[in-house]
Amino acid sequence: MQPCPICKEEFQLRPQVLLSCSHVFHRACLQAFERFASKKTCPLCRKSQYQTRVIHDAARLFKATCATRIQACWRGHVVRTWYRDLRRTRPPTDPKLRRRFFEEKFTAISQRLLRSYHTDIDELFAEIDHCLAINRSVLQQLGGQCGRQLTDGDWQTIQAQALRRETSECSICLTPLSLSSGRSQRPRETALLSCSHVFHHACLRALEQFSWGDSSPFHACPLCRSCYQKKILES
Repeated sequence: MQPCPICKEEFQLRPQVLLSCSHVFHRACLQAFERFASKKTCPLCRKSQYQTRVIHDAARLFKATCATRIQACWRGHVVRTWYRDLRRTRPPTDPKLRRRFFEEKFTAISQRLLRSYHTDIDELFAEIDHCLAINRSVLQQLGGQCGRQLTDGDWQTIQAQALRRETSECSICLTPLSLSSGRSQRPRETALLSCSHVFHHACLRALEQFSWGDSSPFHACPLCRSCYQKKILES
């Protein structure tokens, strides 16, 4: 669409009028021309006594043009973003660009490794002290629970609880507690724990060595995970 013949500007969203002589102007421009000329004549064909009608063709065309430009810009942005991501993830085929691509990748990886590497000795020692304090508190709690020596009466009560359970096999090796071992047919020793659970002494000893080591003063029951004292029984 041609611009306004008076101001030579695009119509865009500004009101426009159509004259009966088929010429189109900005409504504000036509009103200003009529005031300046002091008569009602068409600025182009000089026809007088014309009729006017407000139209919106230029506004609709301008909106469609703007929508087309916005869509084109958005599609261009999407394509550029996709291409940029593709360049970051897929190496090019050109040897020079391929070498530059891998150099940038290795540089980025090296920088990430350097940023993640901490050399603060004070922070390291503080973390070690914190872990040691936690371990000491745990050992103190275990010592409070397991430090009291059980009397013969306590062991009799615990043994009665174990008999009420009617445990017939070792929960570690899953063999009967009264089963003899080896060719000598000698009964295997049975260990009664302070939590009233019963195991083969050899099985319990092997589990203690595997889990904690001989240097640990406290052990946990394989079933209830409580700190225990043990008493050796003969089957």
